[in-house]
Amino acid sequence: MTTEHDDVHHSESRNKVALSPQQAASVDIADLRREYTRGGLRRHDLSANPLDLFERWLKQACEAQLADPTAMCVATVDEQGQPYQRIVLLKHYDEKGMVFYTNLGSRKAQQLAVNSRISLLFPWHMLERQVIVQGRAEKLPMLEVMKYFHSRPRDSQIGAWVSKQSSRISARNLLESKFFEMKQKFQQGEIPLPSFWGGFRVSIDAIEFWQGGEHRLHDRFLYQREGQGWSIDRLAP
Repeated sequence: MTTEHDDVHHSESRNKVALSPQQAASVDIADLRREYTRGGLRRHDLSANPLDLFERWLKQACEAQLADPTAMCVATVDEQGQPYQRIVLLKHYDEKGMVFYTNLGSRKAQQLAVNSRISLLFPWHMLERQVIVQGRAEKLPMLEVMKYFHSRPRDSQIGAWVSKQSSRISARNLLESKFFEMKQKFQQGEIPLPSFWGGFRVSIDAIEFWQGGEHRLHDRFLYQREGQGWSIDRLAP
């Protein structure tokens, strides 16, 4: 993948919306707006492989020191077709797809077990960019999960044992007590991988790149998998 990147320009102060507490109390959200002035996205800026462009944009998000540049909104649906969203961190990507880790008893994991269709959104607001991924999720092999699990900070490994994700709890101190208990239990040696903890790889069927533009004339390019390659279409904003 290419590692070339364009210069990252910082937002103009005139584009920032700063409100005092008094203003915020009486603000009309319909009046909150700003211009998008960071430049456009043209076809000659694109790569034949969308992961090359994704890598360039992600690198620019890191260089711009965005908070959590790997944070993505993960959307799944339940058996009734009700969508759910949550923020999860991207942990790896390559030609095979995009990877994240989670409790396998969580709501998202249970929903993916029934319907593997998934959408990811990277909201890089400060760069006036979004990337939307559509595809299918499949569980990662155990060895791949284990390798990542043992690369995590020790307290994070312990934390994975503590929470029965998405279940109802009566108080936070139950979590804290359980964490202390597990910390004592795993005081020595390697912490085992919980059987209920794993990861997913999202194979990419389509990926859209959105760049804010002046006068709301935003630039959007959609890559769709076509055989061994990709079709590329410009979409109206």
